[in-house]
Amino acid sequence: MARAARVVALGGGTGLPALLAALRPEPGAPPDEAFDISAIVTVADDGGSSGRLRRDMGMLAPGDIRNCLVALSDAPEFLRTLFQYRFAQGELEGHSFGNLFIAALADVSGDFAQAIRHLHDILAIRGRIFPSTLDSIELVAELSDGSVVRGEAAITGSAPSIRRLHLEPRGCRALPEACEDLRQADCVFLGPGSLYTSVLPNLLVGELAEALKACRGRKVYVCNLTTQPGETEGYRASDHLRALVEHVGPWVCDTVLCSCAPLPSGLKEQYSKERAQPVEVDGPAMEAMGVRVVCADMLSVGMYARHDPRKLRGQLLELTRTAVEVA
Repeated sequence: MARAARVVALGGGTGLPALLAALRPEPGAPPDEAFDISAIVTVADDGGSSGRLRRDMGMLAPGDIRNCLVALSDAPEFLRTLFQYRFAQGELEGHSFGNLFIAALADVSGDFAQAIRHLHDILAIRGRIFPSTLDSIELVAELSDGSVVRGEAAITGSAPSIRRLHLEPRGCRALPEACEDLRQADCVFLGPGSLYTSVLPNLLVGELAEALKACRGRKVYVCNLTTQPGETEGYRASDHLRALVEHVGPWVCDTVLCSCAPLPSGLKEQYSKERAQPVEVDGPAMEAMGVRVVCADMLSVGMYARHDPRKLRGQLLELTRTAVEVA
């Protein structure tokens, strides 16, 4: 690559920080493996520490942004560890130090987006991180039985399957600089992460969806390794793709990246007890929907199934390199 590829990643939860960690260049990596990274992060979370701060201070949810800041931080390890420290007792029990720091910085600066900009310097961030919107939003789901559930935490705990999702207020606005980075991207990565509560909330912000539509670069959906109870039970990879298309449009992605490595039997049994299973990669069904399907072994096995950062980075590099060459 003659220049650093411009990449934008959208999501939240634990999936987006994992992808950002994979995008970070390894020590001693050649210049042609560098990325110009932007991350657009959902602020729809209403559970845990983030939910408490939203209710108590009327601020945007900081937790997903905090995790992304740490993933792209070049600050000393001690500071990164401190930012992720979670209090275990007293009135602060359950709160993350980083969330409280962001809350204080937003209060002092008078602006959540300005607080995040300050943190780029404080944590020596390698890239740019944007909240998906500065409006206070609520995630609303219509379920298959016709009932309506409000709030991310309630949606993930619902039993009937999700039929449709939207944000309130529907006219929430995106940051202009986030939209511009999205329009100019060589490669856009959606996921991995919770389909309905991490990935889609970003794309339900109308201005971000329009910017993605205008983007001429490659658009890649990084499919989850397993289904998720309360969100994607029984979903094949094509069902994930279909949900994206139905909520956003047929132009939402042109490539789906899937892991083809099988889960060890013991881990598969563990997930089964939790009402989860490996996502079936039904390539022909996705290709019939007009996308390219890329399958590779990206599995890292421990207590949980995760994307291996090195394996994932190899695939991200290849997809981005070819996207830049075509451009």
